[in-house]
Amino acid sequence: MSRGLEWIRALAGGHEAAGYPASIKVIDGELGNRPARFVAVVPDASNPFPRARNGEVGLLEGWGLAKAIDDTIEADAGGTPRVLVAVVDVPSQAYGRREEALGIHQALAGAVDAYARARLAGHPLIALLVGKAMSGAFLAHGYQAQRLIALDDDGVMVHAMGKAAAARITLRSVEELEALAATVPPMAYDIASYASLGLLWERVKVDDIERPAATEIAKVTEVLSRAVDDIGSSTDLRGRLGAPNRALSSKVRALLRAQW
Repeated sequence: MSRGLEWIRALAGGHEAAGYPASIKVIDGELGNRPARFVAVVPDASNPFPRARNGEVGLLEGWGLAKAIDDTIEADAGGTPRVLVAVVDVPSQAYGRREEALGIHQALAGAVDAYARARLAGHPLIALLVGKAMSGAFLAHGYQAQRLIALDDDGVMVHAMGKAAAARITLRSVEELEALAATVPPMAYDIASYASLGLLWERVKVDDIERPAATEIAKVTEVLSRAVDDIGSSTDLRGRLGAPNRALSSKVRALLRAQW
């Protein structure tokens, strides 16, 4: 069982919504006395696209995520927007000739667009990182959230690509890449280095990330509820700025505003 599947069932309970690919789990529940929709991408050994059988975000997953979020926006129009929680455990986007030929870039862009429109429509959007959050998969599923929360565990990683691929691209061995990452936080994979960039709202320590107990589920639920309160009526992502390791990002934004 994947971490994504374990945690979405633990947090949401209830029954999985029908009408989505087997690799997309959608469960409606509650969070802080508000209706919430929890969404996760999980492995599917029977996926017709072999490159997307281990939790990768491929064609079916991109369009499936977009549908799950679009369905929420449409159903909640004119009422109280549900909280959206993206439970994130995605090792990568799906790499394959068929994926490229059939437009994986459009599928993933559709997911990003749906999440962004939901956030702008007033849906509080939270991403809970319980495993890997890699590459275009994380961009498609979770990165549009106003609050990013991570479980504090060695298996929770964020990066643009896997270590082997990053080593090849930078003409280094994996060992050399790890040595570089120890001094350059944006090159690192561990969640502590990612947190130093100011992108995480909070890290949550749990004793058993693979089989969470009731006390740990309650602990994470409480953090998610506080995140909803912290978001309030905000629809933007400005909460990610301000960390020392992103000082230049803030400076560039200030210069752009001054010029335009």
